[in-house]
Amino acid sequence: MTTLTFSKMTRRRFLAGGAAGLALALVPTPSFALTNAKAKALVDNLVAEINSVIARGGSPATMTRAFEKIFARYGDVNIIARSTLGPDARRATPAQMSAFVEAFAGYIARKYGKRFQEFIGGRIEVNSVHPIKTWHEVRSTAYLRGEAPFELKFLISDRSGRDLFFDMVIEGISLRLSEKTEIGAMLDRNRGDIDGLVRDLRAAG
Repeated sequence: MTTLTFSKMTRRRFLAGGAAGLALALVPTPSFALTNAKAKALVDNLVAEINSVIARGGSPATMTRAFEKIFARYGDVNIIARSTLGPDARRATPAQMSAFVEAFAGYIARKYGKRFQEFIGGRIEVNSVHPIKTWHEVRSTAYLRGEAPFELKFLISDRSGRDLFFDMVIEGISLRLSEKTEIGAMLDRNRGDIDGLVRDLRAAG
């Protein structure tokens, strides 16, 4: 059984505030090397590392840096970042795209890293793995104090040459699409200026 600690957080706060750094704006290409066992192992290791960070504790800055490393190690950062930017990714220059991905990773780390200590007191149990089209879906159940259990899915692909998660879905709601809404609002506030969006992402959180 894989467990992850949570606090007395409602599902609404979990979705709004984030959970790590993520409904399929960019659909992964067909995968043949990824197996059910490898997809489950990825989630088991991801949850174990988050538990380790929580157990060690430390300053918010220290925990944020730890989460950024976890996000980079287990998340398909490029796919997640590009999909949150949506069609505007096509008009970004290579330099702008590189800056956006870097800023987005830091933004996600700060946003979700601040909530690590709120996760104490609950758990996630990994239940099953299913191949879905060109990726694998790891189904889990999240248990929070004072809340009814709810479904949590990790979508895993090896499109980038490694087994990585490219989305997390809570009770049917994609965290990647939730972030796409946030990024879209930031871009609107910058009147479509991608450089301005990057500056806001670096300052956010």
